[in-house]
Order: sequence, then C-alpha cells, then structure tokens
Amino acid sequence: MKILTAILSYALLSALPAFANKIYVSNEKSNTVTVIQSDTWEVVKEFDAGNRPRGIGISPDGAHLYICASDDDTIRVFDAHTYEALWTLPSGPDPELFVLHPTGNPLYVSNEDDNLVTVVDTIKRTIIAEIPVGVEPEGMALSPDNRFVVNTSETTNMAHFISTDDYKIKHNVLVDQRPRYARYSDDGSILFVSSEIGGTISVIDTTQQAGPKLTAKIGFQVAGVEPEWLQPVGMRVTSDNKWLFVALGPANRVAVIDVEKFEVVDYILVGQRVWQLAFTPGQKYLITTNGNSNDVTIIDVDAQKAIKSVQVGQQPWGVVVAPD
Repeated sequence: MKILTAILSYALLSALPAFANKIYVSNEKSNTVTVIQSDTWEVVKEFDAGNRPRGIGISPDGAHLYICASDDDTIRVFDAHTYEALWTLPSGPDPELFVLHPTGNPLYVSNEDDNLVTVVDTIKRTIIAEIPVGVEPEGMALSPDNRFVVNTSETTNMAHFISTDDYKIKHNVLVDQRPRYARYSDDGSILFVSSEIGGTISVIDTTQQAGPKLTAKIGFQVAGVEPEWLQPVGMRVTSDNKWLFVALGPANRVAVIDVEKFEVVDYILVGQRVWQLAFTPGQKYLITTNGNSNDVTIIDVDAQKAIKSVQVGQQPWGVVVAPD
C-alpha cells in the first residue's frame, strides 16, 4: 500500500506544470516593461513604465516592481502580478541604477546628472540622505553584510565605498575608464567593477584590514572583434564563486571568466549590444538584454551556451527575475 501511494504521489507531482518565474525587461526607447514567462519563454505582457525606464528591481517578496523612469526623475512602483502602477518614490534627478536592501528598505539610487547617491525609504516614501560622489555615478552594489553600498562614477573612474551606517564615503578605489557596473561575489570577498571604455574588469579584494585593494584586472580579446567594441557592462557571478559572466556591449558576447584564475575561458555569442544580465532562481539560466536587436538571450549556465532569443520592446536595458 505504501509503495502504491508513493507511485501515485510521484505520478501526480510529475503531471503538475513546472513552476514558472516571471522575467521583467525594461525597454529604454519604447518606455515599456516586457514580461516573459520562464517555463515557455513567451511574452505574456508589455506595459507602460514611464519615460526612459532603465534600472529595474523587485522587492524581496516579489510583490513590487521598481523601475527607474530616468526622464521622469522618479522611481515608479508597480504591482508585480497585475502590472498596475501603484505609486512613485523620490529618487533625485535622472535615476539610472539602484540596489535594494535585502529587507526591501532602503533603496540606494545613482543620480547621474547631479553626482549623487540618493537613499530612499521605500515605506515612508521619503529621501533619507543624499551623498555626493564622483562625476556621473552609475553602478550600484550592496555588500553581502550590508555594511557598504558601492557606487561607480563614470568620469571620476572610481568605486566609492559608502558606509550604510552614516552614509559617508570610507574608501575610494581608482579603476579604468568609465566604470559602469559593480558586483560582489556572494561571500563578499571580491568586488568586480566593469570599465566600459577601459575594456577591463577590476578585481578588488575587500578582505584587507586597511580597506579594499585593487589586486587584478581582466581584459578581453575576441578574434574578428575590434578592441574598442569590447565594452564590459553588466555582470553576474555564480553563487559558488566559480564563474563570472560579463556583458560585452557592442561585441555582442558574454564573457565567461574563471573566478579562481581571473581568466576568460569562453565567449558566448548573443544579441546586439548586450547590456545587463540576470539569473533565474537556482541560476539555471542567465538572461541578457540586447539593446540593438531588441531581444533577450537565454543562456544555459551549466552548458555555457545560448539556447534561445525572445523579442521584447525597443532597446531593452535592464532585467530582473521574480524570486521563488
């Protein structure tokens, strides 16, 4: 009887559809967000998201979608299930990228035009602090222990380490030209910074008692691709700290880097002008936004191969996947 029950239970579970996550893509030119279902890779919705939507994120409970409406100078908040516009958050001028505290509050926003990082209370919907940083701030990263929020300034060519306790810059690390993005390893021991014009990834050791220290730089070479097209932007690192994936902009490739050796082991051909990246839960797939081909590419992480492309809106910029 127990064996029969087990067989029936397995058959029932096998017959159930696989759980699907929603993938949200901000389309900078069409002013929309495209929603893709991860079990079928089909577009299920496209909705208006304000003027020039770029940075995009989701609350830890998956209920709220946050979008930088850069030309509206605000963060727009949507119901992640119904896509209804709910309210706005003050963001400072020209918000581009943000990082959300794992509790869902606060939100740290880069303001490119005013050389500020703005800290926003997502519950009270008020500004907590405005932090002066370098020229043209963009990349944002929060350390896994939540002690530091890092901003990269494109023209100052620095990574600024800001204390989340008093909102003051504690350390500055010089990197290569036009740093666009920052990403911590899951254990917090390394910060990677992509420099679009410099064409490198700066590897910053965050374990030093004296403060973060630049320890290595990773460059790129692709046969048949001009060096100036190798423009690293978005990054994602696997939770086992083994692989770093880097979007290379107009090179139309995602670089695969061995984190232990800091060496490029492969280049994955994707769509045109690949910009930002996001893992699905469990890191089975990596999603890329391809701004000039108006699509996203789905990469099988284990196989390190592109398996599908999906057409979205005009000039897809950012991407986020709903949590499990």
